[in-house]
Formats: sequence, C-alpha cells, structure tokens
Amino acid sequence: MKFNDWLGLLSLIISLLILWQFRQILLLVFTAAVLATALNALVRWLIKKFKLTRKKSILITVVGVFLASVLFILFIIPPFIDQLLELIRLIPVGFQRLEVWVNDFIKNPPPWFHQSDFESLKFPEINQQIASLATKVFNNFFAFFSNSTAVALQLLLILVLTLMFLAEPLAYRNLLLQLLPSSYRERAQEIINKNEVGLLAWLKGVSINSIFVTVFCGLGLLLLGIPFVLTNALIAGVFNFVPNIGPGLSVVFPLAAALLNSPEKAILVVLWYVIVQNVESYWFSPLVMKKQVNLLPGATLIAQMFFASFLGFLGLVLALPLAVVAKTWIEEALVKDFLNNH
Repeated sequence: MKFNDWLGLLSLIISLLILWQFRQILLLVFTAAVLATALNALVRWLIKKFKLTRKKSILITVVGVFLASVLFILFIIPPFIDQLLELIRLIPVGFQRLEVWVNDFIKNPPPWFHQSDFESLKFPEINQQIASLATKVFNNFFAFFSNSTAVALQLLLILVLTLMFLAEPLAYRNLLLQLLPSSYRERAQEIINKNEVGLLAWLKGVSINSIFVTVFCGLGLLLLGIPFVLTNALIAGVFNFVPNIGPGLSVVFPLAAALLNSPEKAILVVLWYVIVQNVESYWFSPLVMKKQVNLLPGATLIAQMFFASFLGFLGLVLALPLAVVAKTWIEEALVKDFLNNH
C-alpha cells in the first residue's frame, strides 16, 4: 500500500473511533432520519395526488401527525398507563398462584400423571428464577425511561431533526455525499435511494403486521375474558416491531393476568398468541411484505443481539432498520463495487 492509502486507512479508523464515542447521538439522528423518510413519502404522495406545493404538503403532514398524536395521547395513553401499572402490580400474584396450582397438581395428580417424572422438579426455585429474570427484563425496559428530563430532551432532538430533514431532504443528502470521494457520489446516491425504498417497505409492512397482531390478540383476549385487553393488545402490537424477541415478551403480561383466574385460561392465552404469531409470521407477513427488503431470520436475530449488546435498548428497537441499511450498503458498496471487482 502507498503512503496515501495508509493515511486514508488511518483517517478512517480515527473517524470510526470518534463516531463510536457519539453513538447514542447518532442513533437519535438515525431515528430522526427514519421518521423523516416516512413523512417525506407521505409528502410526496400528497404532491403527486393533489398537485400541492411541497410547503403545503409538509404543513398538512405535520399538522395531521400532530393531531393524530394528540388524540392518541388523550384517549389511549391514560387508560393504557393505568392498566399497565395495575398489571405490573399483579404479575407476582399471578406467578404465586401458578406455583400453588402446580404444587396441588403434583400432590394430587390425575391417574394418567406419573408423579415420579417430576420428583426432581423444584418449582419454587424455578419460579424464583423466572421472577428474577422477568424483574431484570422489566427493570432494564423501564430504566430507559427513568430519567424523564433526558428522555424529553432526546424526543425533542428527534422531533427537531425530523422536521429539519423533512424540510430540506436533498440538502442534507448532498451534505452527506460530500463526505465521500467525488468519483463515488453518484453511485452512493443510488445506494441511498435503495436504502430509502427498503426502509419505507419495512416500515409499511411492519406497521400493517403490528395492526394485525394488535386486533387479533385483542379479540382473543376479549373472548377469553382476560382483563386489561387494551393494554395487552397494544403491547403485542408494539412489541411486534422487535421480531423474535418482542412476541415472546408480549405474552408475559396477558399470561400473568390469565393466571389470576385459572391455569386453563393461561394455557389458552399462550396457545392463542402462538397461533396469531404463526399466522402473522408465515402467512400474513409474507403476503404484506412482498416488496420488503428480505432479511434471513438468523441474520435478523444476530443483528438484534449485536446492536443490543453495543448500543443498548435503543439499538434493540432500531435493530431491524439498522440491519436493512447495513444490508443494502454491504451488498451494493462492499460486495458489488469492491469484492466483485477484486
């Protein structure tokens, strides 16, 4: 390698180390970019459909999103928070009842049940381990929101950046392209366009899938007579944005609520959630996401573990859009433009 090549490599390493120190801020910027991409698609649709100017389209989009957010906060958030707090309070009670039912089942088993098969089963210890694990998971989840001032500032930063990106997307895109060699800027423009298509396809697909999960989980819980239907249905839909891990965590809340009534209802809740998630994963999701950027299940899980380990809770939430962007750049820039030519 020539001296200039070594100098360029050293500059790249130093730049990456500097960026790593600001990784949390970069995640917030990335979140704003994803939101701006989604809103910009709506703005372009308004321009194309109704022949409006861009300023009017942006104004309509921002006002519409603001009004929808206000209605959501006024009518959905208060009962959701009330039910969520009550449900969290009742989770230990539900698992205690489960322990009592299992112990009674083992002491007075039906004729077909062989008690010797479970002599080594120490349910209290297992129950304590499950409770401890659940406590750690929920503590980490709520720790992200523990500092209300920091969260408010982060949300404000995301909001401001989203509006800035939405107002002049081409200007910020050109600013990003200036960081690349002039000979590669046109090609980078093509890759950024593919990233935008991939992000929009993912966002549209996962939103429809989450609505599907919310509706059918809510209907099932309503028919089974499980309390806190609104909270559990919304949790199922929101957690569906985090594949693999989210659906498994979403069943904990309705399972605990069902345990307050009977173990039979708890089993039915688990079966219903398994049915809904399998229908969504193997039928509804492929049907909706034909244009989505395809990610292998193993690659998705690896991306979640990687981004969660290095970037924390926000990295877990943004794992899939980060994976979509990373996949596009690896396929286009690394594989097609570099490896295939060397």
